[in-house]
Amino acid sequence: MARGRIIIDLFTTLDGVAQAPGGKGEDPSGGFAFEGWQAQFPGDDMVQREVGGYIESMDALLLGRTTYDIFAGYWPHHQTGPEGFIGQKFTAVPKYVASRGTVDANWANTTQLGADVLAEIDELRDRHSAIHVVGSLRLVHTLLDGAVFDELRMWVHPLVLGQGRKVFRDGAAPTTLTLIEPPIVGSEGVVQLRYAPGGPVEPGSMMTEPDA
Repeated sequence: MARGRIIIDLFTTLDGVAQAPGGKGEDPSGGFAFEGWQAQFPGDDMVQREVGGYIESMDALLLGRTTYDIFAGYWPHHQTGPEGFIGQKFTAVPKYVASRGTVDANWANTTQLGADVLAEIDELRDRHSAIHVVGSLRLVHTLLDGAVFDELRMWVHPLVLGQGRKVFRDGAAPTTLTLIEPPIVGSEGVVQLRYAPGGPVEPGSMMTEPDA
C-alpha cells in the first residue's frame, strides 16, 4: 500500500514572500506592512479551481501554531454560504498542529504533535493519503530543510513586496526541485508551480574551454 503524501500549499509573491496573504491581523511580525496582499487578485479562475480541488482531495491538515489559531478562529464560523464547503471540510478532517507551546485544541478533530515533530509527521503518511500544509511558514521551513514533503505547490502572484517572510529564507538547506507539471497561468496572471523534492546542488561551470 502506497504511503500518503505531504503537500505544501502556499500563496507567494514574485519575490517569494508568503507572509500574511489573507488579511489584516494575520501576521504583522517584523513590521510587515502588506497583510492581505492576495486580495488584489480576487477573481483568478485558476486559483479558485485548483484550490477548490485540493481542498476536496485532502484528508488531513498539518499546521503550525499561528496558522492553526487563525483557522480555528475563522473557519468554524463559516460553515454555510460561499465559503461553507471550506469551513465544513477543514472542520471535518483531522488537524495536526506542530507547536512547542500549548495549543487550544477545542476545534474538532485537532491533535497537537509531540517533541519529535519530523518523525511524527512522517508517520502521518501511514494514516492519511493527502496531508496538506497550508501557510505555516515556520513549519514549512522545517519540512523543506528536512525534505519531509512530497510536493511543494505555490501560487505565485504578480507583485513584489520587498519585505516579509519568504518560502526559502536565508540559510535554507541547498537543494534542487523537480517540476511535476508545466506551470498553469490564471486569468489575473497568477502562476501555479508544482515541485517534488530533487537532489543535491552540484555546482559546475557554464564556461567552455578556449579554442586551441
